[in-house]
Amino acid sequence: MDNFEEENPFETDVDHVPSETSSTSKVNISAPSSPRHTARVPFTDQPNTESHPQTTYKSDFCCGRDQWLHSGEDLEILITDAQKTSLNSNTPYITYIIRAGNAEARHRYSEFESLRSSLVKLYPTIIIPPIPSKQTIGDYATKQAKAKEDTAMIARRKRMLQTFLNRIARHPILSNEHVFHRFLDGEVSWTEVLHSPPLSLLPKNTLKAPSHNPTDQSAASAYAALPNPSATHPLRNPDQRSVDSEIFTNKFANHLSGPMEKVTRRTLKRWSENAQDYSELGAALNGYSLNESGALAAAMEKTGQAVDTTYMSTTRLLQELEQNFSEPLHEYAQFAVIIKKLLSYRHQKHVQYEMTQDALEHKREMLEEYEKSEREAKRLDEALSKGRVNGLRSPGSPSEGEEGHSQPQNQPQDEAEEPGSAYLPPHPGPNPYKRRAPGMGFLNALSYTLHGMMDVDPETARRSGISKTRETISQLEDALHLSAQDLKYSSSTIQADLDRFQRQKVADLREMTISMARIHRDWCKKNLEAWQAAKKEIEKIPGHPNKSPPSPEARPVPGPSGLRRDSTATVNGR
Repeated sequence: MDNFEEENPFETDVDHVPSETSSTSKVNISAPSSPRHTARVPFTDQPNTESHPQTTYKSDFCCGRDQWLHSGEDLEILITDAQKTSLNSNTPYITYIIRAGNAEARHRYSEFESLRSSLVKLYPTIIIPPIPSKQTIGDYATKQAKAKEDTAMIARRKRMLQTFLNRIARHPILSNEHVFHRFLDGEVSWTEVLHSPPLSLLPKNTLKAPSHNPTDQSAASAYAALPNPSATHPLRNPDQRSVDSEIFTNKFANHLSGPMEKVTRRTLKRWSENAQDYSELGAALNGYSLNESGALAAAMEKTGQAVDTTYMSTTRLLQELEQNFSEPLHEYAQFAVIIKKLLSYRHQKHVQYEMTQDALEHKREMLEEYEKSEREAKRLDEALSKGRVNGLRSPGSPSEGEEGHSQPQNQPQDEAEEPGSAYLPPHPGPNPYKRRAPGMGFLNALSYTLHGMMDVDPETARRSGISKTRETISQLEDALHLSAQDLKYSSSTIQADLDRFQRQKVADLREMTISMARIHRDWCKKNLEAWQAAKKEIEKIPGHPNKSPPSPEARPVPGPSGLRRDSTATVNGR
């Protein structure tokens, strides 16, 4: 595990790197920033959903929710209740009541899901916090129609959705998003928000849109020329830090979703079974005490009460472990999947840049071939024109004046050039004696008709190819410039948010381990008090009639060996 932490490429030296460097507003990039990203708030890394004050330098607010979020006060978004309703629906569903300051909004789970998916499209280079997972098919199979009404599941969703909202509210970039502000405003229709800008301007494919502002449509034509690469496409020149980040993320995901989550689930299951056993044992002891009398009855009753206390404290321990350790652990397993997708997006942007480079080089080579063919055609035309002029001039005056006397000097050279340049053999037509396969006559006629319709002219086709290739090269040059800007912005922004996430992760894991220690300590203290009270009642039971009371010097020393019971001695009365 030590090596695992040492290889962490997200970790930064907090003594040398201030927390402000995690904000993308501090990243020097060549690409222009999105208008939505202009206002930035210093981020304070805080775990879970505990409320913490934020220091704000923001003075221009888009709405009341924005002003409340950046007021600098000790604030927290709360989900106060979950109610069953069928408003605007044919089937009942659970709606969650959100309170943000003096505003109250009601949203169902699918609307939380649409909020998150919208933020993922608006900010493809930012780690968007996860929401609780959907119900599995197994849950619906085992609980039938009651799956959506499971109180434990609803309580778990309340906690994790509240964590989701507060993580967004404390993010230095996402907290400025007006779509999030409108989600917290109960007077706004969420359906209207989904069908209005900026969400209505989002492209179908975020790879063919600016990384800093996917809703910007001013360069849509240039981005349309970019390829759409696969996430598994290899890179020629991979960035080493991105490779290290991918390796660490895979290790992080394997540790969380593998041993840690499995062992945690198994531990909670055994604690639950243990609590159930304590419940049954306490009831049995309390019932047995009714059949006895005197000190024995009081001791048995007190022991039963101690067992009941252990049952209740174990139940409480289970609830706190679920809330403060198991749920955050599962959340970070989801974070690992989100970071994988983020790095995959960066990988695809890099592949897109390399593929655009390749396409541009290919088109330039194609243009060179076209231009070479054009030069050859011009040279051939000039040679043919010269040959025709010489051919028309040579029969007219073999014996004319001075020109006729000077001509024989150059005549052999002209005659040597004319046969190769003036004479072109006729195109061989179809062989009339060649046997055609049955049915080929129709295909040949169709081919002849199509060629006639296309009116193929080599010179026109060549010049059209040159014009189109030059136009494509111009588009690819613009696309390559935009792709380079996107790659630089994506790399800088993703790495900055990974650094912020690493500090958040360290703080959260620290809180999780402290919570686990505190939970077990409280469980032990509560049980110790109950069993000490039971011990006092047990000591009031008279000693064994066949055994004299031990002297103070012979009393057993408290400890594991002194507390062991000798059953043989008891039976024999020694």
